Amino acid sequence: MTPATLVGLADIEAAAERIRGVALRTPVVDVDIVGSRSTGSPRPLGLKCENLQPIGAFKIRGAYNMVARLPDDLRKGGVITYSSGNHGQAVALAARRLDVSAVIVMPETAPQVKVDGVRRHGGEVIFAGTTSVDRRVRAESEAAARGLTIVPPFDHPWIIAGAGTCGLEILEQRTDVSAIYVPVGGGGLISGIAAAVKGSGRAVRIIGVEPAGAAKMSASRRANHPVRLERTSSIADGLLPLQPGDLTFAHVQAFVDDIVTVDDEAIAAAVRWLFREARIVAEPSGAASVAAVLQSASIDAGTVAVISGGNVSEVDYARYIA
Repeated sequence: MTPATLVGLADIEAAAERIRGVALRTPVVDVDIVGSRSTGSPRPLGLKCENLQPIGAFKIRGAYNMVARLPDDLRKGGVITYSSGNHGQAVALAARRLDVSAVIVMPETAPQVKVDGVRRHGGEVIFAGTTSVDRRVRAESEAAARGLTIVPPFDHPWIIAGAGTCGLEILEQRTDVSAIYVPVGGGGLISGIAAAVKGSGRAVRIIGVEPAGAAKMSASRRANHPVRLERTSSIADGLLPLQPGDLTFAHVQAFVDDIVTVDDEAIAAAVRWLFREARIVAEPSGAASVAAVLQSASIDAGTVAVISGGNVSEVDYARYIA
C-alpha cells in the first residue's frame, strides 16, 4: 500500500466540517496521577473524553462522516454494519439523523447496554456468531439480499478521516501535547488520530494500546503484514477484532510510534481509577489507554489518553469499581 492511499490532513479537516453539530467537541480533562510508576510527585494527565459523545463513544465521528458522504441513491437504500456495539450505535444514530434505515449485525455476546443503544436510535439488530468474521459475513449477505450499503467499522478512508477529527481537537486543545495514548481494536481511531497529528507536523508520539488477549496489531507489526488471530479474549469487548484492516495497518505502520499491551486486571484497575480520581465513567475498551499510562515509567505533563467510550452495564461497572 502506497502513501498516496493514506488519509491526509485535508480529508480530516473536511470531515470535521461535515460532522460539526452532530459529533461533540469533547473536552480534555486534566487529572493528577499520584504515586504512579512515572514519578513520586503528582503529574497531570489529559483525558480526551469521547465517552461524552451522543452515543457514548468516538464512533459517531467516522460513522456520520461516511453515511453523510454516500451518494443519495446509496444512502436512501439503507445502510448496514457489523459491530460489537459502539459503531453499531453510531451508524444507527447517523442514519436516523439523515433519515435512512440502518441494520446492525451484532455478536450473540453483545452487551445488552449496546444492543439497547442501537435499538434506541432506530437500528434493526441481527445477531450473528461471536467473532468479527461472523458479523462481517452475515452483513455482506444481508447487504447483497436487501440492497444495503455497508458502513465498515474501521477499514475505510471515510471512517478513518472521521476518527481523525479527535486528533485535530487534541492538537487545538493541548498545544503542549507530547504523547497520545489510544485504545486499539480494528485500528480506525488510532489511524485517524495519527494521520491528523503526523500530518500537522507536530512532534507528538502516538502510542496504541491493546488488550493482551487481543493483540492483533502487535502481532501484525512483528510480521509486517495484517495477522489474523485464532481467537481474542478480554473484558474490553470493543477491542476484540481478530485482525486489523489492511488500511488501518498501513496507517499504523506509517504513523504510529509504538503499540503496547495491557492485561484485563490493569484495564479494570484503570476503570476504577477513572471513577475514583476523575469521576469519569469509562467502559473497559475506553480505559485501556489509561491502563497503559498508569503502568508507564515515563509520563510527562504533555500526555493525553483518549477515553474512547463509556458504554458499560451497571452490573459490570459496579464489579469493576468495587
